[in-house]
Amino acid sequence: MKVTVDLDQCEANGICVGIAPDVFELDDDDVLHIVEADVPADRLADVEDAVAQCPKAALKLQ
Repeated sequence: MKVTVDLDQCEANGICVGIAPDVFELDDDDVLHIVEADVPADRLADVEDAVAQCPKAALKLQ
């Protein structure tokens, strides 16, 4: 599976970074970056949790 972010929706709350810091990161300008778009099987549960908890629904799993 692949995770994407809609930067127009993202408010950089950082919830996803707190859940999966190896997959998501915020830069110094509070812009979210996806470190690993192709989600490893052993990280899928955390990434699904991050997607579900995103307050702006800016994250998608495909």
